[in-house]
Order: sequence, then C-alpha cells, then structure tokens
Amino acid sequence: MLEHKKHNPLIALLGAAALFVSVPTFAAAAAATSPAAAEAPVAAPAEESAESSSEASKSGHDLTVAGMFAQAVPVVKVVMIGLVLASIISWTILVIKLLFFAGLNKATTNYLEGFRGARSIADINRLSTSDEFAGNPLADMAAVATEEVQISKQAGLAVSGEHRDSTLHRASSSINAVQAGLAKRLSGGLVFLASVGSIGPFVGLFGTVYGIMNSFIGIANTNTTNLAVVAPGIAEALLATGLGLVAAIPAVVMYNVFNSAIAAYGTRSEQFVSELLNSLSRQLDKGA
Repeated sequence: MLEHKKHNPLIALLGAAALFVSVPTFAAAAAATSPAAAEAPVAAPAEESAESSSEASKSGHDLTVAGMFAQAVPVVKVVMIGLVLASIISWTILVIKLLFFAGLNKATTNYLEGFRGARSIADINRLSTSDEFAGNPLADMAAVATEEVQISKQAGLAVSGEHRDSTLHRASSSINAVQAGLAKRLSGGLVFLASVGSIGPFVGLFGTVYGIMNSFIGIANTNTTNLAVVAPGIAEALLATGLGLVAAIPAVVMYNVFNSAIAAYGTRSEQFVSELLNSLSRQLDKGA
C-alpha cells in the first residue's frame, strides 16, 4: 500500500510531461487546418465566376460588329443589310454630286467669260451651241433665246423697233422652258437622300425592337437572367439602331449641302437671265 502511494507522484509527473510535449503538436495541426478553412468561403465565388464564364463561352457569341451581324435573327439581318446599302448609295451620290457641281460651276464661269465678250446675237448663239459648253444650263438658255430671234428673222418677222418687246417676250418664254427643267436636272438623287435621312432611324429602330423582343422570348424559354447569356442578343438588336443613325445622319447633311448648292446655282441662273435679256435688247436696238 505504501509502495503504491510512493509510485503515484512519479506517475503523475510523467503524465504531466507527456501532456506538455503533446500541446505544440495539437497547435501545429490546428494552424495547418486554419488556412484551408479561411480559403473555403473564397472558393465559392471563384467557382461561380468560372461557371458564368463557362456559360458565356458555351453560348458562342462573338461581340464584334461582324459577329453580331452573323448571329442576328433574319429580320434584323435584312434591316442591317438595307441600311448598309442605303448608306453606300448615299455616299456614292455624294461623290457624284460633288464632282458634278464642281464641273458645272467651272464650266459656267468659263461660259460667262465668253458670253460677256460676244458682240452680236450670232456670236452668242455660236458660243452657246459649241461642243465646249454643250449641256451647260446657261448656255442652253442663251442658245434657245438667240435661236428664237434667228427663227423670227428667218420667218420674215420684224424683231427690232416697235417689235422688240414681242421678240424679247418670245425669247423669255424659251428661256423659262429651259429653267423649268433646271431644278429637276440639278436635284437628281436628293429624293433618295431625304428618304434615307427621314426613315433611316425608324427602320433601325424596327430592327432593334424586333431583336430585343426575340431576346426576351429566349430569356423566357431558357429561364435565365445571366447577363452573359442575355446581353449578346440585346447588343445585336441595338446594332440595327446604330446602323440606322450611321445611314441617316450623313444623308441629312448631304441633302442640306446639295440643297444649298442648287439654290446658289438657281440664283446665278436668274442673274444670267437678266443679263442675257439686256444683251438681246441692246442688240435688237442696234438693229441686229
């Protein structure tokens, strides 16, 4: 009994020492498991992000302009093609009309220099009917006016003196007939520009409305509101509105520019008519 009591303190001492040695081991194990526990909440969003990227890649959407056009529904494709063609035609009209007005104004300036140097009705007629100025509106006006005077003389009619006013009246009527077709001649293509400028945005808007409606139907069928899945279809639809504006804005600007050019040339032609009639009147007073 006494022997057993003497060994008890020794056993207790050895037990305490073993417990002391084992504490750092348990602490190290706890420290090793702690970072894993801390990283566990972060892994979930990463997994969600990877899942979202996976859905976006599975959808196969190319968000370039060419890719969005290729993936658009047929109705929206037709709208886009129509707007692109309208834009191409508008720019073609721009180039043609710019070259036309540049050549027209240059030829008109050259003609006016020659007209002001003419000394008789015959000289004016010869200059106006020359190949150099064939098709020039001012030359055409002078040609028909001088031809009317010459035809009257060939018919045995008096063209000067008290008959001067009636001769000038006939010449003025011939000039008005040429002027009547001048506006139509200069305004070719403007109706198309006005149409593109006025209805282009609405055509693009129709394509957008149809495309977005189709996208919402797809959302309802797939039961998903994930932006990576929904956004491409909406972007494709909005591209139609963008193309509508791209076609319409330049067309409106071109229409206004050419309207101003036509008005300026119309003013120039009116001034020439007055100058032409004054020249004819002088020649008739001289007994031409």
